[in-house]
Amino acid sequence: MIDASVRHNMRSIAAKLTNLRGSLDFDLKQEMIANFEEKMAAPDFWDDNDKAQGLISEMNAIKSIVDQYGKLKQDYDDNEMMLELAEEEDDESLAEELTANVEQLLASIENFELQLLLSEPYDKMNAILELHPGAGGTESQDWGQMLLRMYTRWAEKRGFKVEVLDYLPGDEAGIKSVTLLVKGYNAYGYLKTEKGVHRLVRISPFDSSGRRHTSFVSCDVVPEITDDAEIEIRTEDLKVDTYRASGAGGQHINTTDSAVRITHIPTGIVVTCQTERSQIKNRERAMTHLRSKLYERKIEEQQKQLAEIRGDQMEIAWGSQIRSYVFHPYSMVKDHRTQVETGNVGAVMDGDLDTFIDAYLRTLIQPSSEA
Repeated sequence: MIDASVRHNMRSIAAKLTNLRGSLDFDLKQEMIANFEEKMAAPDFWDDNDKAQGLISEMNAIKSIVDQYGKLKQDYDDNEMMLELAEEEDDESLAEELTANVEQLLASIENFELQLLLSEPYDKMNAILELHPGAGGTESQDWGQMLLRMYTRWAEKRGFKVEVLDYLPGDEAGIKSVTLLVKGYNAYGYLKTEKGVHRLVRISPFDSSGRRHTSFVSCDVVPEITDDAEIEIRTEDLKVDTYRASGAGGQHINTTDSAVRITHIPTGIVVTCQTERSQIKNRERAMTHLRSKLYERKIEEQQKQLAEIRGDQMEIAWGSQIRSYVFHPYSMVKDHRTQVETGNVGAVMDGDLDTFIDAYLRTLIQPSSEA
């Protein structure tokens, strides 16, 4: 006997696949792939290596979308045949296998839809994530350390690599600030959803009176911009300082002035890097970070100008409280932008953030957007 939920899920999958095919311009993408392959077959294709590599990357990105859609459609067709067979033979074991297959296919389609939301120019880039505890001393600094662990766990689960670019430990516990480079495809696309202020409510382990405390940590996320042509940085606009590096738990401690702090005088933006033993490498990394921050500033200025033209009242995302983590008097994590919440605080602090990330990305969909 086929469960009614299986038929419902199959109808839902069919509708999703139809919508995806239309929004993807599937036929057009297949034509584009054929056109790319024709260009690649030309004798002079590799005369301009940079251009050739760019075309190959573009083709691979389009081909990946087409191939993923094709596999999902094939899986649906296979399950449809299995459904007919299970009904004809009234095979209970086949029905159980079909139920599992359909649930897995539905999850795969939803994951594919999420990937398609990451279509902005820099979504695919690595991400630079900064955490800065607010006022509150040790309590806020400890909250910063907890968030550092949370994001590190999330990245590890996704197979991303995390590098510490800068780490300033707290006086008693936690951190005063930390800067991470999260390396992986779509790292920025996912982590841009975390930009904002994160609020913690708990009984502080640092308060002998056992009182409840509220702490805040700001999270800033920018794409790693490595192309010098994107942002012009004049040497005379920079103030470069060097100092002795120090890191968490004695890591990266150096006896020479290898750490680098760069101040962009016109904007007041300050970036630091101390993870490399070489001052030259730290400077290179700090410049990449600065370029990313300047790019972010440029985009925000453009968005403000557009908002003024349209008359919209827009709030800068990084300056707003986006999520609350309540440990006492009850357990709950709630995202104030999407109203998504969960009582499983432990799982969230162990890096289970995808529910929040997925929900927020879906709010960014515009009716006219094209994957």
